[in-house]
Order: sequence, then structure tokens, then C-alpha cells
Amino acid sequence: MEIFTLLENLEELVENGTKVPLSSKVLVDKDELSEILEEIRMKLPDELKQAKWVKEERQRIIMDAQKEADQIVKETETKIISLVDDHEITRQALAQKEEIIESADRVAREISEGTRQYADALLGRLEEILKETLNVIHDNRKELK
Repeated sequence: MEIFTLLENLEELVENGTKVPLSSKVLVDKDELSEILEEIRMKLPDELKQAKWVKEERQRIIMDAQKEADQIVKETETKIISLVDDHEITRQALAQKEEIIESADRVAREISEGTRQYADALLGRLEEILKETLNVIHDNRKELK
């Protein structure tokens, strides 16, 4: 991921900066620091776009699963109506309907949970990147003061 490379460059800039005698402060090239920070700013929107896409994709998957479940329910109901004449067949159809609905609901829940976990993991990674970036910026600002 390019943002990590930029953060490593930022760390190198700080580590290789001229040390101020009798302190833990370091002098760094302002233009070089500004350039790296600008590149980080330019890369962050891509991470945010990816997180947005994951969220939208999650919604799409959930909606598709719900449509599929609704379609299965409609098909089952149609099948049941056609089999109403025979009581045993009707009972079997009702049992099958419930089984199909439970199966569709289970699949929808699994898809939803998997999507939620994936989105959470991606957003967690993004949160860590942003925290690390902010910490580096904060530390560098403290050192510049």
C-alpha cells in the first residue's frame, strides 16, 4: 500500500534529520516534509473511496440476498397453491417452504455477517492508517515547536 511507503519515508526523514544538541529534537527539511504530507493527503481519498465501495457492496449483497429470499418465498407459495388439493402434499409443501425460507434467511445472514466483517476489517485497517498518520504528524509538529 503506497501510504505505508510514504509513512516510512516520513519516518526516515525524521530519523535522518539533523539532531539538535542536548535535546531530542530533530531538524528536517520543510519542503521535503511538506511534499510527503501532500502525497499522503492525495492517497487518503483512495482509501476512503475503497471503504465507501465496501459499504455500498455490502448493501448490494444484502439487497440481492433479500430479493433472492423473496423470490424463493414467492415460488414456494405458488407451488403450495398448486398442490392444495392433496392434504399430504400440502403439508410437505409447507414444510419445504419453511425449510427454504430458513435456508434463504440463513444464507442472507451469513452473507450479511461476512460482508459486515469484511467492511469492519477494512475500516479498521483504514482507522489504524489514519491514526498512525495523525500520530506521525502530531509527533513531527511537536518536534518542530
